[in-house]
This record gives sequence, structure tokens and C-alpha cells, in this order.
Amino acid sequence: MIYSVAGTLIHTEPGLAVVECAGVGYACHTTQTTLTAIGSIGSEVRLYTHMAVREDAVMLFGFSDREELYCFELLITVSGVGPKAALAILSDLTPGRFALLVASGDITALTRVKGVGKKSAERIVVDLKDKLAKTNPVLESGGAVPSVPAEDHFGEALAALCVLGYRQEEVAPVLAKLDEAASAEELIRLTLREMGRMKQ
Repeated sequence: MIYSVAGTLIHTEPGLAVVECAGVGYACHTTQTTLTAIGSIGSEVRLYTHMAVREDAVMLFGFSDREELYCFELLITVSGVGPKAALAILSDLTPGRFALLVASGDITALTRVKGVGKKSAERIVVDLKDKLAKTNPVLESGGAVPSVPAEDHFGEALAALCVLGYRQEEVAPVLAKLDEAASAEELIRLTLREMGRMKQ
């Protein structure tokens, strides 16, 4: 298993980034979100990876942060959702936004992603809520996601971060320091950035 690749970005095209490490170029299938985040050719980058081994191919998928990788690996466990569909979803949705949609059961928003029909969106919500309930203490009570008031951006952000696997006591102090006027998505992004710094 290849956990990550770090080196020089030598080529990009839609859905693909090639990172050269010690003279070897690793072709990583990826999202538009990651392509935007990693910068231009010649940049030093690190991609967190998932390797898929099939009878006819070995494919490497790379992401600029662990949260996007985590969401990708969740998505490909859903029946009928392959790597291509997972990349399309995460090209349209940030990890924080994706977590919010799953947590709230917003099937309509998921169907706005090209190639995702209503049945696929329903399977994503049902399957991932069940799986997260087994590993996330916030979802232990029958897989129910805590409801939050519509205007409670901090509550929305906290629920989404817990869906992504963070503990409430871990992220709440970080959230408490942020601007209360920020949107839920901005709060999630800033918290994820700060959590990443803390782990370095």
C-alpha cells in the first residue's frame, strides 16, 4: 500500500496529476479540487493516495488532504459508486460540504453532481450513515445525525466534522476561536487547516 507520494508536480490534465519522486513519475487520478489546491507545474506537492488493484490494471488515486481521501474511500464502498463517480462527486463538493449533505440526507443536492442519479444518491446517504454510525460516537444512537438549527453555522460545522471522524472535544476548541460570522463551509475549512497544522 502506498500511503502518499511527495515530489515535483510534472504534469496535470483533467482528472490526473503526475508527481515525480526519485525519478519515477506517479500518475494519480484525482479531483478538480486537488488539482486547484496543488498549484502549478514545478511545485513540490504531497498527495495522499489510494491504490486500486484490478485484474487488468493498477490505479493510483491521489488527494491533497486526508479528508478528501477519506471521503473517496467511503464513497467507493457504496454499491454502484465506482472511483470515477467518487471523483466526480468530490470535484463538485468539498469534504466538508459532502459530509453536511450526508449528515442532513440531502439527496437532491447530491443528484446535482453529473452522473449521480436519485438511486445512487439515496444509496450514498443510507450506506454512509450506517458505516459512520459504527465508527463515530456522534452517530451511535441508531445512526441519527444530531440536528442543528438552520442558522447555527457552528452547529453545522461541528456535525460535519464529527461525520468526518473527528471527536467533538477535539474540534470544539478550534471552532470556538473562529469568526462567528463565517459560513459553515468556511468554518469547516479553517478547522481542517488548523487540525492539519496541529498534527504536523
